[in-house]
Amino acid sequence: MTAYALLAGIWRREAVAEVRRSLRLPQFLAPTVLTPAAFYGLFTLAVTKSPSPAFAAATLAGYGVFAATGPALFGFGAGVAMEREQGLIELKRVSPMPAGAYLAAKLAASLVATALALVLIYALAVIAGVRLPAATWVVLAVLHLTSCAPFALIGFGFGMRMSGKGAVAVANALFLGYSVLGGLWIPSAVLPGWMRALGETVPSYHLGQIARALVGADTIGSPVGHALAILVMTALAGWWARSGWQRSPA
Repeated sequence: MTAYALLAGIWRREAVAEVRRSLRLPQFLAPTVLTPAAFYGLFTLAVTKSPSPAFAAATLAGYGVFAATGPALFGFGAGVAMEREQGLIELKRVSPMPAGAYLAAKLAASLVATALALVLIYALAVIAGVRLPAATWVVLAVLHLTSCAPFALIGFGFGMRMSGKGAVAVANALFLGYSVLGGLWIPSAVLPGWMRALGETVPSYHLGQIARALVGADTIGSPVGHALAILVMTALAGWWARSGWQRSPA
């Protein structure tokens, strides 16, 4: 067996183990998989008794991003903090396993949870009458899945700095705060000016605007500008995550 094959095997086994472990945790699946779909069904289908396909598509754009925030913040934030307190991260650091395999496994678990939530949301959107070209569905799904990245880096940063209880509290606060300020539940255009200004400082706002543009909904600003903002915020989140890993002794 070559060194490359051995390394790939380590990464694969770590990812599979992490995905299986997360799928066995109802306290992780309930808020991260079921909540986004439940909110979309409630506020798009139930409260609005006969939603137009355009309205259902516009809310789909935001709730898809919402579905990516939970698995990333809780898996990387609260989950990492608890494992650090238990000494698991210290054990992995002194083992021959590459540090990247641990992070990749966490990301794989977040992506699987996000994908499960998106399947439910997309199914409800089709029931509500949303009809998009196949290519648009694919691009939208890719955007929603990759939305995990900045939130995962942010979560990992505070997960490496805080206690387990503190990280859970922060993850919950950011989970809700990013959704409200980002206009994922209520369109940013109808939010008060001060809330919209705050929203422009968080990644959920820019991701939501790009997603709205993909489905043909009204947006604020240009997709290119939002994409550049996401790149900058992701880079800053990467620095935050890396510095947390380097400064933590365990």
